[in-house]
Amino acid sequence: MKKIKFPMAIVIVLAITTMLFAGTIYAQQSPKLNDAEIASAAVVANQNDIDFAKVAKQKSKNAEVIKFAETMMRDHQAVIDQAVALVTKLKVTPQDNAVSKKLASDAAATSKMLLAKSAKDFDKAYIDNEVAYHKAVIAAVETVLIPQATNGELKALLQNVVPALKAHLEHAEMVQKTLSGK
Repeated sequence: MKKIKFPMAIVIVLAITTMLFAGTIYAQQSPKLNDAEIASAAVVANQNDIDFAKVAKQKSKNAEVIKFAETMMRDHQAVIDQAVALVTKLKVTPQDNAVSKKLASDAAATSKMLLAKSAKDFDKAYIDNEVAYHKAVIAAVETVLIPQATNGELKALLQNVVPALKAHLEHAEMVQKTLSGK
């Protein structure tokens, strides 16, 4: 029997989606997060994308991929800076939780996979991951983090980030099409 290998991006999307929404399927509820845990998950998700972009800047020779990676680094660092300023203002310390830990461990596996890719295969793997990652993060922000945020400023920050995440997804999908020649 032939073993089917799935791209790491699909594995990550499935893992995040399963983790975030398994409670919904079985208990009709999402994982319960307080504002400190939401802040941690948001920072980790943004840092993950910065880390993926650093790998892209190191490995890619494609100008569009490098430009995309630079956008990810700049935009996601800006979100982290806003989140840090907000939690500092609110005197809230981001709190590790199952979601933030899972995001970090999955990102470590993704980074390892990306680093192992040959130059020929890297760009496609990176952009495919970005498309899948942004889809998963958008879903998590819209269906778990925003609804559970109790602080109005934290909720507003999360709501304000969604259009940028969707723009990133569109940008990644555009680069994905150019890489596939469509």
